[in-house]
Amino acid sequence: MKEYDLVIIGAGPGGYEAAFEAADLGMKTALVEKDHLGGTCLNRGCIPTKSLLHGAELYRKMREASLFGITAEAISYDPGKMQERKEDVVLQLRQGIEASAKRKKVDILRGVGTVCGEGSVLLRAGENEEILKTKNILIATGSRPAVPPIPGAQLKGVVTSDELLDCKEKIARLTIIGGGVIGVEFASLYQALGAEVTIVEAMPQLLPSLDKELAQSLKMLLKKRGAAVYTGAKVTAIRPGEGGGLACDFVADRPETAQADRVLLAVGRRPCTEGLFGEGISPLLERGRIVVNEKYETSLPNVYAVGDVTGGVMLAHAASAQGRNAVRGMAGLAPREDHRFIPSCVYTDPEIACVGLTLDQAKAQGIDADSRKALMTANGKTVLCAADRGYIRVVFEKQSGKLMGAQLMCQRATDMISGFTQALCAGLSVSELAQVIRPHPTFSEAVNDALKQ
Repeated sequence: MKEYDLVIIGAGPGGYEAAFEAADLGMKTALVEKDHLGGTCLNRGCIPTKSLLHGAELYRKMREASLFGITAEAISYDPGKMQERKEDVVLQLRQGIEASAKRKKVDILRGVGTVCGEGSVLLRAGENEEILKTKNILIATGSRPAVPPIPGAQLKGVVTSDELLDCKEKIARLTIIGGGVIGVEFASLYQALGAEVTIVEAMPQLLPSLDKELAQSLKMLLKKRGAAVYTGAKVTAIRPGEGGGLACDFVADRPETAQADRVLLAVGRRPCTEGLFGEGISPLLERGRIVVNEKYETSLPNVYAVGDVTGGVMLAHAASAQGRNAVRGMAGLAPREDHRFIPSCVYTDPEIACVGLTLDQAKAQGIDADSRKALMTANGKTVLCAADRGYIRVVFEKQSGKLMGAQLMCQRATDMISGFTQALCAGLSVSELAQVIRPHPTFSEAVNDALKQ
């Protein structure tokens, strides 16, 4: 029987970052994983998606190279080679996690972990079983794609993001059910590769959790590039299509049908809690997610949970920060990271990023707020790169000028949003942010244009 200070179930961003933090604090730590290190983010989410998106955008830009006086003939893409590149990236990063774990003396235990009692985790690896004794348990098992109860959802060719990320075939027609982050990123990916894309979203706008103007701007851009986008639409069935493929029936303003080679189900994710708890053991659950307090403690003594399995903000960087802060709480230390402001990023082209409050949200909270906006059409770097439309908006309290939030739709938005996140954490005003000299020509100098209006 092995004894630890901390046993972590799940080696995604929340799990392995917590393990590294615990090791740095001198805790004897075990990391239990039934699959690959890195979790959803590294193996079936963030990294593989962005790897494929990068390749697809290179392909699109090469086809448009004549604008810059460059002639490129017979441009094509090989989905099999794109998959190979994706796998190389994932493997390199996975090996990096394993090397860090070894260097920090974190035990990596392969198998399924089940909380079987106070301070006990049952590790099952094939036919072998072993009890791990520990002072603390951290659950970081993540989430999986949700499959809605749509007639025909089990047909061949109807896939989730997990399966589509491994697709080695060219897809000429793709219908996406769901216009959230996953849906619009796959739309951008396959649109860049020349596919005919249809998005069907039940809510009144794409990206329902984000600012309305961001959503509307993205919708216009996707349609400009040839996508069919339906919002406020209800899917009624998926069925075999005429002459092969699939047909997706839905109702928008009127009954519609989209023909496709593949149908992607991108309607959200569900926490992974199956098999986590032994007989007679269960924490407080709410709609399938593990309920935790501000210290990430569950209702079970010395059992913590972080990341997607707790619901809330399902983002890799949020899970990582939660894991580190949970471990610091176990050690009696104050949190290092500020969880009030967690940036959200969407890797479309142009990118979308936001943090803090929108103007509508600020007003709904009774804040006397205003906003300033700079269009990227006046930004030199945007013009010379022939980038598409975009903007930067800052939201602030009128009287004090204190920054309340920021929404960006432009090149490198996902890199620039960290500056606004830092400013929010520091409680800076727009006038204080405007004191910074930003270099020219860069995308970031448009921040000054927004701040100084």
